[in-house]
Formats: sequence, C-alpha cells, structure tokens
Amino acid sequence: MAIVQVSRITNRKGLQENLPQLAGAELGWAVDSQRLYIGNGTLQEGAPVVGNTEILTENSDIAVLSNYTYADTVVGYAAQTGPTATDPVVRTLQAKLDDQASIRDFGAVGDGVTDDTAAINRALYQLYCRENNSEIRRSLFFPAGTYLVTDTIVIPTYAKLVGEGANHSTIYMSGGSASVLAQYGDSRQQTGVNIGTNSATPPRNIEISSMTFQSDEDISLFLVNRAQQCWFHSVNFVGSITTARLENADVTPLPDIAAVGFASTTTLVTQDITFDCCSFENITYGIATGAELMGITVSNSNFNYLYQGIVLGVDSGTGPTGFRTVHNMFNNIYAEAIDYGEAGLNVSAYNVFYNVGYNISTGTPLSPIISFGNDNNVSVNDLFERSDSDAYIMPRVRILSSVATSGGVQSQMGRLFQGNGKTFTLLNNQSSYQPIFYVNNDDVKAFQMFYTITRGSAVRNGIMTVVSGPADSVGDLATSDDYTENTFTGVVLNVTQSGSQVQMQYTTSSTGLSGTLTYSITHLA
Repeated sequence: MAIVQVSRITNRKGLQENLPQLAGAELGWAVDSQRLYIGNGTLQEGAPVVGNTEILTENSDIAVLSNYTYADTVVGYAAQTGPTATDPVVRTLQAKLDDQASIRDFGAVGDGVTDDTAAINRALYQLYCRENNSEIRRSLFFPAGTYLVTDTIVIPTYAKLVGEGANHSTIYMSGGSASVLAQYGDSRQQTGVNIGTNSATPPRNIEISSMTFQSDEDISLFLVNRAQQCWFHSVNFVGSITTARLENADVTPLPDIAAVGFASTTTLVTQDITFDCCSFENITYGIATGAELMGITVSNSNFNYLYQGIVLGVDSGTGPTGFRTVHNMFNNIYAEAIDYGEAGLNVSAYNVFYNVGYNISTGTPLSPIISFGNDNNVSVNDLFERSDSDAYIMPRVRILSSVATSGGVQSQMGRLFQGNGKTFTLLNNQSSYQPIFYVNNDDVKAFQMFYTITRGSAVRNGIMTVVSGPADSVGDLATSDDYTENTFTGVVLNVTQSGSQVQMQYTTSSTGLSGTLTYSITHLA
C-alpha cells in the first residue's frame, strides 16, 4: 500500500475503563490491566470499522483470537489442513480448547486441602453420562496436584482419565465414611446392584493412566465392578498400612482391605481387565477377590509392602479364571506373594520374588511364596531369591493339586515333585554328621534321592528312599539306601527327623580327598 502520511506517533495512558476512542495509529496503554491498544482510524481513511484494536502482549486475553488453524510451522512450512492450500480448515478457538477437558475446568483445585469430590464426580457425569453421545466424550486431564476427596469417586462407562504421571496427579482420600476410594459405574454413574438398570450401559472401555489413588484411611482403594475391556496403565495404588503395622500383623490383625477388588454377577462377569506398569503398596492385599472373573492381566507391575500380593478365592460359582500374573516384581510381602486358593485356570509366569513369606523381617521363611489350592494353575519360570536351604524349610511353591514349573529348580505335577540335579561337596574327614538338605514333613511325607558320589576313583550310585513319621513320632522314620559302588567311598548317608524337619546328613572317612555328591529329589507323597 502507499504511504499517505508520516507523523509522530502519539500515545495515551490511563485506566482500562477510561480508554477513549483513539485517533488513527494512536497508541493507548491501560496501566491497570497492562493491555495495549491502537486506534483504527476513520472509515474515510479505509478502516473497516471505527474503534480500537488490541495489540497482543503477554497480558492479553487469548480469547480475542476468534479462529484457529493448525499450522505446525516448526517443520519449516505451514501444514495444509484443507483440500487446498488456500482453503484451510478454520475452527473456533473455543472448539480447539474443548478438544481436551481439564478437571480444573469443573472446579477441582488439586491443592490437597480443598475437597474436590463434587467437582470430580460432576466432571465425570457431564462428560460421560449426561448424554449418550460419543462426540461429547473427552479425555479428562488431571494436572499435577493432589485432589482431596472425602467420598467415593464413580468412574463411568467410556471414561478416560489421564494424569501427568503416577505420584504427580493423585486422587487422595482423607476423612469421610466411604468404604472405597474409587469404583466403576455404568453410563448413568450407577453402582452396585443398580449397574445396568434404567437402560444404562455397564462399565466398559474405561482407561486410566499416569495417576495415583491413595488413602490415609483403612479402606480399599478401587473396585472393578461388572466391567469389560478396561485398562490401567502407570497407575499407583497406595494404602494406609505402615511398615510397622505390617511387621506386627501376627499380633494386631490388619483390616480386610485391598488396593484393587473385583465384583461380578452371573450375567455381568468382569473380564478383559489389564493392569500394566502399575504399583500396589502399603495395604493388606494388592489384589484380592473371589468373584467370577475372566481374562485379567497384571503385568510389568510392582507389589511392595503388603500382607499378601494377589489372593484369589471362590465366593460362589467358578471364581476367577484366566488370571495372568506375568513379568512383575514382589518384595516385602509378609506372607504369600501369590495365593490362587480354590481358583483354577490361572497362571504365574516370569515374575521375580525377593523378600516374600518371611513376615517382612523374621529371617526364617514362614509362608510359601506361591500357593495353589486347586487344579489347573501353573507357575512358569518364576524366579525366587529364597535359598535352597530356606526352600527345604518352607517351599517356594506349594502346590496341592496343580501343574507347575518353578523358577528353573523344580517341576511339579500335582503332588509329584521332581527337583533339578544339584551338586554338593562332601568334605574330607567329617566324623560327625553334616547337613546336606532339609525337607519339611508338613509338605513331604516321602521322597527319594537319586544320587552319585565320586571321591577320587571311587564312584557310588544309588537311590535312597525316605518315609518320614508324624512330627510328634519321629521313631516312625524309615529309610533304605540301595546303591552300587566300584570301591569303598568312605561316605555314610543318614537321615534324621526333628519335629517336622527331615534332614539328610553325611560323614566321611579321612582319605585326604573330599567327595562330590550329585543328586536330585523326587517327592512321592
């Protein structure tokens, strides 16, 4: 355009409410709102309208931009959003900002002091329950903060909750009288026996990620009720049980609460629920249920400072089936890490178990690490910190009637147990009996040791059969040792029983050479 006039720029300043009509190109500064304006000029000068135009500054209200077009100029060019470069897609700024909803848009504060219960439940209702229209559903974003609640949060069908990371975005229960921090609801936010009534859609396709559910009350944290195809990713569940309370559980029983519980009916069976990269800690049970379930997966997660990790039983019907516990870590578990109880058709695989079954700090194993009480459960390639000597006192895996392999050191089918081959050094000139291994009579009534002893050129191969007696009647212990040797090895094997502990022992003569015992154990009963 042609320059028609060059003149000195004038400006005014004052309060926002006193801003006058500025002359063309005249600047006006509102000192109280820190906003800058320029006069449009007259219609005769070519201005489309008479008035003032705000110049954007860091203090401007972005809402003055009425339209939005995606550009992505950071790549070096403007993206083509429409059918042609000259016909871009233009959206209102309001529509752009509504692409994602923030919990703070509904009044939640997240300061750990303000009660955000009503705001959270209101947001969940407005986004997912008010209308049965998929177009109004938005991801509900929880900016980093602690969202205090005093009553149960009801998460409805199709909800998607996204935080800024576990331990960054936390829904925190303190006070109130609720029995659970959060639970699933149907498309009308109905819970319990009302789920699915009034033409509502039962809980399904609910996603929760990058958040923490925590309580300082002795309550359960989350109830998955009559749901299908739901996912938890990078979610922490943190309870109120301190380490001191956990260690003292044999004196003061812990409350019957779980990080996650499940519920089903015969017509609405909870199924296809996934927990991935989650954490369960400081509560009685990580996961506990006897409900009928199908296809629950817990993977790549952490169980820490719990009385028991995962406990499955049977309330009625068939109980949980298809429960897969894979690639997890269990540590500081008072009793069993996994107890599949009377449930069947469930698996534990590729998990790692550290301090489990030692009542946290006793140093002596008092519980098995994994316990199966029914047929058709399996433990595959689980790994255990528990030593062989401790495993003879209390087994790593107690299987009453199942099929399992355990940690690469044993295989088991029902009550038939076959241990892997092991090697033990028989020290020279041991005149008093020395222990080789222990077997717990509570679990093993009879076993055989298949063995070979080599000592220099002397070789002995045999089978020792042991039938133990009741713990209060050690005189009933019976053994037989059937072996062949090419020459005298100078080794004597012996079995003793003290209470429920059966010990394999040895003595050796003085030949100047130690011997090597290679053996494997088979449990017969």
